[in-house]
Amino acid sequence: MSAHHDVTLPGSRADLRSLPKVSLHDHLDGGLRPQTIIELAEPLGIELPATTAPELASWFAEKSDSGSLVEYLKTFDVTISVMQTAEGLTRVAREFVEDLAADGVIYGELRWAPEQHLQRGLSLDETVQAVQRGIDAAVDQVRANGGWIRAGQLVSAMRHLDRGTEIAELALRHRDQGVVGFDIAGPEAGFPASRLHEAFDVLARACFPATVHAGEADGVESIRGALVDGHALRLGHGVRIAQDITIERSDDENTFVTLGRVAQWVKDRGIALETSPSSNLQTGAIAEWGSTMADHPFDLLYQLGFRVTVNTDNRLMSATTLTRELGLLAEAFAYDLDDLEAFQLNAAEVAFLPLEDREDLIERIGAGFADARAGLAAGRG
Repeated sequence: MSAHHDVTLPGSRADLRSLPKVSLHDHLDGGLRPQTIIELAEPLGIELPATTAPELASWFAEKSDSGSLVEYLKTFDVTISVMQTAEGLTRVAREFVEDLAADGVIYGELRWAPEQHLQRGLSLDETVQAVQRGIDAAVDQVRANGGWIRAGQLVSAMRHLDRGTEIAELALRHRDQGVVGFDIAGPEAGFPASRLHEAFDVLARACFPATVHAGEADGVESIRGALVDGHALRLGHGVRIAQDITIERSDDENTFVTLGRVAQWVKDRGIALETSPSSNLQTGAIAEWGSTMADHPFDLLYQLGFRVTVNTDNRLMSATTLTRELGLLAEAFAYDLDDLEAFQLNAAEVAFLPLEDREDLIERIGAGFADARAGLAAGRG
């Protein structure tokens, strides 16, 4: 796939890639460059399903479009296999942040599971340090080139394994060296947040933030568990919160709905939904509402006042960028610059950063969108 997507806002000449963006839900092992996979695999003796970067990119996109989260996750066996050395982790993290910056992202959280990167002898701490070296190198290079970005690690524990507390303690050890939050990932159905309640309690006592994958492959009770057992400040995807919304009736101008207890709680407390539109279609997360972007409950949630954010989930598997995701939503729901700015402000407000740093992001977003509007106005003049 192309490294970047140039997308113009429908109905205008606004270049979406140049707009300042915030990326909250982006997996490190889902954002590798195909050529990097090939180059890292060769010295490790790893056999790949394709031998050229375009063919490999196509393979990932095809295998990921399965309608099943379980099948979707199998493609990660390939990317994780080449991320087992310090050098590999550092390179992947560096390129990841470079690609974010090239897409207009000014703040990104890189989520990944260190426990999956120990096959060639690295310790948990060594993996986190290797990733941070890549992040730091990329941030320095972007700024040296006149750009601006900041990034942090979201350390994930695999929810179907039993290392949650150990991974939580790992995150805490590195909280002042680049790790900004905690997550749990992997198969959702059958593996509720309560399985890792001890880990979440450790983090809560240490006043360390957590986001939880919930409402992607399971429903409202999974979301309730993320909030109650996981002390989640954000919901990874969270789109199935729409199952707790009853549409009473709808006409050409208005939709009348009733919110269930969980949906009302999430809305009233501004708990962010880390939606990933293309990924949600690929994994079947929104299958009960339809199979096209226009069927995604994103717009319903937005119109009802939920704190929606837009993310990529896995740029390689979905052959996407944050710019492209915004373009797809704008096309499906006729969003304008004000809407797209609202999504970025939502994300900035819930980033796992100190308040002052979030305020700085908000100012940068406001300035960037103001410049875009001024450019469009000048063009019309």
